[in-house]
Amino acid sequence: MKTPTPPCWRLLLALLVLRAAPALAHAGLPETSNLSVRRGSQDDLIAGASFGAVISRDQGQTWRWICPEGMGIGAWRPERYFWSTGGDLLAATGNPLVRSTDGGCTWTSHPFFKDTWVTHLAVHPTDERIMFVTTGKPSVGNGIYRSEDGGASWTVVLPLSTEARYSAIRIAPSDPRRLYASGQDLAGMFISRSDDGGQTWTRLPQPLSQFLRPYDLILLLVSEASPEVLWARVSAQGYSYLLKSTDGGATMTQAMETADVIVGAEGSADGRTVWVSTPVHMYRGREGEDFSELPLPNGNACALRVGEVLYGCGSSWVHEWAMARSSNEGTTWEPIFNLNGIQGAHVCPAGTSVQQFCPSRWPQLAAILGAPSYSDGGVEAPPDGGPSEQPGDPLPGESCGCRTGTGLLPTALLFLTLSLGRRSRRHAERRS
Repeated sequence: MKTPTPPCWRLLLALLVLRAAPALAHAGLPETSNLSVRRGSQDDLIAGASFGAVISRDQGQTWRWICPEGMGIGAWRPERYFWSTGGDLLAATGNPLVRSTDGGCTWTSHPFFKDTWVTHLAVHPTDERIMFVTTGKPSVGNGIYRSEDGGASWTVVLPLSTEARYSAIRIAPSDPRRLYASGQDLAGMFISRSDDGGQTWTRLPQPLSQFLRPYDLILLLVSEASPEVLWARVSAQGYSYLLKSTDGGATMTQAMETADVIVGAEGSADGRTVWVSTPVHMYRGREGEDFSELPLPNGNACALRVGEVLYGCGSSWVHEWAMARSSNEGTTWEPIFNLNGIQGAHVCPAGTSVQQFCPSRWPQLAAILGAPSYSDGGVEAPPDGGPSEQPGDPLPGESCGCRTGTGLLPTALLFLTLSLGRRSRRHAERRS
């Protein structure tokens, strides 16, 4: 049996395989990007990723892969999934609105939105039948839509406009009749607010004149403690700025700036602590204090709070975990899983889209991740002698030598990878 692939050679192997695999290369190195927990059950978790999604049904003890082809989403990546109490999974991908009613084995795109892009999904905090989405495809009619039957049917609640593009919608947890949506049109960037559950809307212009040529205003968070407090991000001149409003979106002030792209925010139940994520770091801001960078994660951050537990994304290529949990607001982390611990394709019945597409694609991804290449999803059984051998493993007695000497090679590769990731995200933002 060959020895496990050292992390530095996994990185080299990943770069080589990505070079030869255009279907994966557009997304860069495989990474998690968000985490969602099923309402009413912390047994069930799903993490979005640059290579589809991974799902766990046992509190994160085991994880399995759902490939993008099985979901029908291609290169589109949901910001976050919604997993209902009843078991349905939904996600706004930036293009289709996708849904699974069988635990992630079969996915369908809602035909109502086939001619536009669904940019965000918000679900009522206590009544899962009530949902809202925003759309943001250029040159078509965009607006805000409401569902009262759990996403089965949709109606327009804000008149469609070919000039407007909406980026996000949020419901105030403490007052579900208060909704906010971010967008832009020919007149500039704005926040739309509803005080009556989406029946009527007020446009709140956001000139943000303190920034030079600001763009890409995205609503990130509404405080659980007050419907008047919300957080958004805006980009300008190569920087990303966190904005805070304490007057219901009428005005917004700068709370933080970073040379990285702010991709998400999460808040504590009392509203006094906020975590901000970028592709490289996580920052924490407490009431009355400036935001400070947390020691971990130091790559590929995301945050989700469930009760008193804070979940976070990390980079397996940097610090050996892709998902972790914290009970002290991110000061220290308990790893949940690493990408090389994914156990194969999601196990699904014959005839489902995930079973049809994902098991045959698993060995290629497994080679990149350094995970077992077999999958009891239907392709290959594990050998009797132990785990299957991985391409590129050194022979017994050989040493890769990557952790000796100066260590400049893995450091340089990581720096290059993170730099390219930041550059590609900024380029995508400038095109939006």
